[in-house]
Amino acid sequence: MSTCYLALINGDGDWSESSPVEMESKLRDIGLHPCLSSTSFRLFVTRDTPILSLPGVGTILGNMFFRDGTPIAYAEQLLAFADPAQIRKYIVENCWGPYLLLQPEVEGRGIVVLRNPSASGDIPCLYSIRDGTGFITSDISLPERLGIYRRKIDWNVISHRLLYPQLKSARTALYDIQELLPGCILQLERSKIATHTAWSPWSFVSPGSRHSNPKEAAAEVRYAVSSAVQALANMGQAILLELSGGLDSSIIGACLQNSNARVVCTTLVTTVPGADERHYATQIAHQLGVELRAATLRLDEARFDFPVPPQCTMPRIGTIQHAVDEVMLAAGQRENVDSFFSGGGGDTVFSYLETAAPAADAFRERGAMACLAAARNLATLHGCTFWKAGQLTIRKLRRPPPMTRAPDRFLLAENVTDMPPDIHPWNEPPVDALPGDRERIRGLATCQAYRDSLARGVDREMHMPLLSQPVMEACLRAPSWMWISEGQNRAIARKAFADTLPVDILKRRSKGTFMGYLGAVYRRNREQMRDYLVNGQLQAQGLLDADAIRCLMANDLPPRGHPFIRIFDLCMIDNWARRQS
Repeated sequence: MSTCYLALINGDGDWSESSPVEMESKLRDIGLHPCLSSTSFRLFVTRDTPILSLPGVGTILGNMFFRDGTPIAYAEQLLAFADPAQIRKYIVENCWGPYLLLQPEVEGRGIVVLRNPSASGDIPCLYSIRDGTGFITSDISLPERLGIYRRKIDWNVISHRLLYPQLKSARTALYDIQELLPGCILQLERSKIATHTAWSPWSFVSPGSRHSNPKEAAAEVRYAVSSAVQALANMGQAILLELSGGLDSSIIGACLQNSNARVVCTTLVTTVPGADERHYATQIAHQLGVELRAATLRLDEARFDFPVPPQCTMPRIGTIQHAVDEVMLAAGQRENVDSFFSGGGGDTVFSYLETAAPAADAFRERGAMACLAAARNLATLHGCTFWKAGQLTIRKLRRPPPMTRAPDRFLLAENVTDMPPDIHPWNEPPVDALPGDRERIRGLATCQAYRDSLARGVDREMHMPLLSQPVMEACLRAPSWMWISEGQNRAIARKAFADTLPVDILKRRSKGTFMGYLGAVYRRNREQMRDYLVNGQLQAQGLLDADAIRCLMANDLPPRGHPFIRIFDLCMIDNWARRQS
């Protein structure tokens, strides 16, 4: 991660209790150097952090592009406005990229921070501010090393994480550490602190923003994806493209054909059947004119107890994520790449919904005939009868999907208190929101947690172009029912790249899975995993039902379904908790 920063905050502007010389000496020792100062804050960055100074209106950390992918390298390209709020509005509406904008507040008595809207997270923004004093940082280990923060688990957040496993929240699992979510603004003025939403996906599903023509929708999606991939690729010299063999990563590969960067293609295989996608991944590698590298995930490399990077403020790195990180990092080192590219988030962005919501949306938007056509597409897509698709559509119209799922109490102790889910700023839909749009945007909010699970993004840039702002906007404008045309999932994406993808990939409906691999890991480690949980940190805090865990794990579990996934999730959380001392 090349963008690394720490901002020290003092809303009253009184720095008398700390020696500037002594503080800067400590900061230099951990690789940070002065970048920007005002009355109320001092910003320090690493030498390789990209910086763009906007005199009088702020500083941009990271990289920023115009909509067409043109890099923004000079302040003059943005200084059409003198007002900081106007600059923020202009940037959100006309620019994108892995950036963070910091602006001194009026009279230097505060700070405003804007985090870019991409659901991939990009540059982290963590903060701890009390009574106008504290810090904002990309890496929680920096204030720890400086001695101004001491790591402590927030067990209330861990309980929330257990109850709502998929929910991304502004709270972290470290005490007194908050995260500024993508597309949000942090505003500090003296001792007052507030957060606001600067970008919302709901703006792009409103009636005035939606496409009515599938051809136009596909053209916009193609332009947005191609521009985003090219812009991010041109940031570095060498790329490792993670090819799964599926549609999403193949589209990323197709867009890299004209890149100036050197591209290395790597796919994962396992020692058990089910995940070998070389037949498909090879076709994309050959289009790029390179050899496909196969990296093997071996059973003895899959661990449930492993070191967690100190930057991780939430338990999201599980057994499979850790194993993939290790293999991909080793591949990246061998190939001397400076960034990883992934098709992560593609299913969500390309509206791969597994419910009848698209047909319900078609009825609400276009009426009965459009609904009938969408129901037929649903039946073809899911292999059910037309009547079954119709019944599910009626049910979806009568009961719109909630923006948050019900709490998951499976394997938790009876004394774990139910609590309401944290409110995500994207999970507040308009009153007339369509069922499919509710599901799509709920999924995008969940995608914000992906960055937490990718430790390989700590050492090298990790790009997920399909979760970039322009791609999200282009895809949201295409109604959900367009994405199931002709009984295909992700139909608009297939149409958009029909002339660039091999026929095998364009028409395939299934993809390899790592569940067989995880099943083998479970069978090999079942007793150790059971003991790990019943004698672990979660049990010590009274959060688990140890008897239920022993009963469930007395026998092998089928490598699918909620109970199986839950065991791995609990081990992930317990492992993270053990590593925080």
